[in-house]
Amino acid sequence: MKVACIQLSSGENYLKNFKNIIKFINKAIINKSDLIITPETSSIITSDKKILFKNTYTMKTDPLIKEIKKIAKKFKKWILIGSLPIKDGKKFRNRSIMIGPSGKIVKYYDKISMFDVKLTKKETHKESKTFKPGSKLVSVNLPWGRLGLTICFDLRFPEIYRNLSKKNLNFISVPSAFTKITGEKHWITLLKARAIENFCYIFAPNQTGKNTKKRETFGHSVIISPDGKILKIKKTGAGIIYENIDPKISLNLRKAIPSLI
Repeated sequence: MKVACIQLSSGENYLKNFKNIIKFINKAIINKSDLIITPETSSIITSDKKILFKNTYTMKTDPLIKEIKKIAKKFKKWILIGSLPIKDGKKFRNRSIMIGPSGKIVKYYDKISMFDVKLTKKETHKESKTFKPGSKLVSVNLPWGRLGLTICFDLRFPEIYRNLSKKNLNFISVPSAFTKITGEKHWITLLKARAIENFCYIFAPNQTGKNTKKRETFGHSVIISPDGKILKIKKTGAGIIYENIDPKISLNLRKAIPSLI
């Protein structure tokens, strides 16, 4: 299987983000990708609730979901929207959405771990004020193996990954909007750890650059092997990384080193 991880620099302009996402998905299709993954909060990044509310939809009405459904059906592709804000009452869900080659939503995962942190005196994030956390672990059966779904801050909670691994995963997706401050210190180290602990490929498309006046993300979208080797990485700028994946490697490692109980 060929995997494509898209690195975006989404901001507060929904239409611009929309066009960029579709452009890169089509480019990944031209390059014969089987599975295409976008980062967290692909459609909009903002700390302004008015902008967020104006550019957020329900699952049934979201224009980006509708468009990606059409593309997935037309080209018979598996496309994982890393995450979108989805309206749920007065708050939102940070939702990862898998669309299959039939053009239908196969599974979706709501981010469990809310990003409530104080990074500096000037940079504080309180995701739980705006978003409702999920409560269920989710995995998807693909033609090449089983994929576990996670989002960004989940990465710091190894128990989520270990519990997912009990479902005999081959791969784990970690679409993210990992900040520059924490990314420089922890991003690659944590991703390698999750790969090695669970003997899974890690597919981690990240946001990059100055998204808003208050938000800068780290980039370094990466594909990591089940033994912790970086297979492909894109440090800065919007774009795509590709890798041909052998799903058997993860299961062979589990047999050789039976550390997953």
